[in-house]
Amino acid sequence: MERVATETIDPIARHARLVAGLRALLGGAAVETIETHISTVLLAGEFAYKLKKPVDLGFLDFTTVDARKRYCEQELRLNRRTAPQLYLDVLAITGTVDAPRLGGAGEPIDWVVRMRRFAAGDLLDARARAGLLDAALIDRLAATIAAFHMDAPRVDAGSTLGSAGTVARWMLDNFAALREHVGASVDRARIDALADWTRRELERRAALLQTRHRDGFVRECHGDLHLGNIVLVDGAPVPFDCIEFNDELRCIDVVNDIAFTVMDLLDRRQARFAWRLLNAYLEATGDYGGVPLVRLYAVYRALVRAKVALIRAQQPAVSPELRVHQHGDFAAHLALAEALARPAAPLVVAMHGLSGSGKTFVAQQLLERLGAVRVRSDVERKRMFSLSPTARVDAELSAELYGADATRATYDRLADAARAIVDGGFPAIVDAAFLKRAERDAFAALARSLGARFAVVACEAPVDVLRERVAARAAADRDASDATLDVLERQFVWREPVRDDEGVLRVDTAAPPDEVARRCEAIAQALGAEAPVQECR
Repeated sequence: MERVATETIDPIARHARLVAGLRALLGGAAVETIETHISTVLLAGEFAYKLKKPVDLGFLDFTTVDARKRYCEQELRLNRRTAPQLYLDVLAITGTVDAPRLGGAGEPIDWVVRMRRFAAGDLLDARARAGLLDAALIDRLAATIAAFHMDAPRVDAGSTLGSAGTVARWMLDNFAALREHVGASVDRARIDALADWTRRELERRAALLQTRHRDGFVRECHGDLHLGNIVLVDGAPVPFDCIEFNDELRCIDVVNDIAFTVMDLLDRRQARFAWRLLNAYLEATGDYGGVPLVRLYAVYRALVRAKVALIRAQQPAVSPELRVHQHGDFAAHLALAEALARPAAPLVVAMHGLSGSGKTFVAQQLLERLGAVRVRSDVERKRMFSLSPTARVDAELSAELYGADATRATYDRLADAARAIVDGGFPAIVDAAFLKRAERDAFAALARSLGARFAVVACEAPVDVLRERVAARAAADRDASDATLDVLERQFVWREPVRDDEGVLRVDTAAPPDEVARRCEAIAQALGAEAPVQECR
């Protein structure tokens, strides 16, 4: 039976007294305090001490000492999956409320998670505000999240965790909470429109939600993967502070988890990094089948943030300045949700060019500018054989890997991914050589079947530049491409150059990278680049 006697008289006031007692114990005025609606964190020396507030918010219940102990232990276990260097132990608080001790003999009066302290400036939200995010960090973050998701335990197919019904309930309940707190009729109308859109998407995606539930894409994830819950430790991005208090909010589709990070980058006017993150994550996991759910989950995440901003703005103790800020945060997230609910114009882009022509570089520039999703033939070909992107193979396996059957299967796989990408409301960039007219014609036909525009982006460079790049890439041995100088020489013989009647946009990639990037900007504009999500704040 859980102990409740110590909670019978004004538990919040009791918590405040306990925090004051711990502050005195840990160093008094030198101790910093961080308050959230569910916890208090004391920063003292090299440690952080996190207490759970005795609150019942419906989706969590911390009202008893035993419950707080249980969730402290759960928090330690779960967060050690991603941040073992930060989460140290769970300590009993003994003594009295006004004169507490950490550990020691006696009946515990509460519990605390002890963590290793880090600099606030190392949080990724702080680095985003300071303009300190960069492409290399985003790529490391994508790899970290992808590895975490691929290792995370799968939810049993018979469980309701992450089911279509559970997803719908959380999304629609969030609209009920929004309506309860919103005041302006115009905002209520916008929320109602988004609720209608969400219902339609839930109905449209119901089969996919259930298929992914059955196939193991619902896993024990993080649940709260925004930039404020990711910190740089020794140069590596480390997710922490996952949701421990509610299984339904943590055991979710992996796309739901990554969609929060993508949405948060968009909200912080980091659209190019948002699309870079999504693409790097998908390339690492191969989960292109989940792309049709990205917008649904990102809209949900934006609207949860909108709701939280409204609730904070309406709290009695909030200062006028903070209230104005929270209303602005609500408005920004509402606008972001509306932008995310609008799909991009259907578009399929086929990259074209010889080995070393810069297709992958140009495709990266385009996807960041278009808000597109790219799928790479070099990576997907190897994925079919359970090989890592940079794996090298012997002559016998290479003959099979690059044989006619494997090539046809690779292009079929690329076509399936492109269908899912366009269905998800994103432009699709197919990064393959497309040296044969028949290959390009097949994807032009695919685009027509999807009601999408088709374009070929042809990357061109002088022969000596191609040879130099291929030789350097082979020597570095870090790229997914297996092309050698011998492969390039054979391509010269059997390629079928793209014709102007194929809807081609040409880019000379022999220039310095900055100049090629500028040319990619012009190509993106020609392809109809729109960036509504970048203009929401």
